[in-house]
Amino acid sequence: MKTIGLLGGMSWESTEGYYRAINEGVKNALGGLHSARIALYSVDFEPIEKLQHEGDWDGTATILADAARRVQAAGADFLLIGTNTMHKVAPQIEQAIDIPLLHIADATAEALVQDGIKTVGLLGTAFTMEQDFYKGRLSENHGLNVQIPDEDDRRTVHRIIYEELCLGTIKPESKAEYLRIIDRLADRGAEAVILGCTEIGMLVSQEDTGVRLFDTTAIHARKAVEYAL
Repeated sequence: MKTIGLLGGMSWESTEGYYRAINEGVKNALGGLHSARIALYSVDFEPIEKLQHEGDWDGTATILADAARRVQAAGADFLLIGTNTMHKVAPQIEQAIDIPLLHIADATAEALVQDGIKTVGLLGTAFTMEQDFYKGRLSENHGLNVQIPDEDDRRTVHRIIYEELCLGTIKPESKAEYLRIIDRLADRGAEAVILGCTEIGMLVSQEDTGVRLFDTTAIHARKAVEYAL
């Protein structure tokens, strides 16, 4: 079994989900008392969040590249960044280490393509929804047609992530807003919707809607287990 490197803490609530999903995946695959070999480095999210909203992505890259080197030094065979947004600096992180990076957008795209999805809605932080580092990778590398909510709905999605989900706060009214936005994406032709922030699965799940959902945390964790075994 390979050692999975996990760069977490963005937020720690979603990293907890990664840890559980990866270990459950290994247990289901191998049985008995098996669990995953994980080298986890969990960062302090507060300064990273400030740099994100200041637009200082070089500053975030410096922090995460250093953390990634520490994960590698701990014996990881490959690396997961446990957040969609911070894949914006994935190239800088890859340059800082000698082990492979298992990119969350690629894992998600593979799952979509395998299921025959061509047009997909994307929910996430404003950075993920609006900038090209994520949706551009989905379209250019994997041929997907990516749709995002309108400006007001993007603002709502972003606010709930940072002001509620990253703090572990779950509100029924926020769940209702997300489900409304998911339905609007489906009405515009999305065959499925990517939960493109690792916290969103805390708020909505497939049981809540008839629209197909692709939870990036679950997909990324599943791909990590496959890679490790």
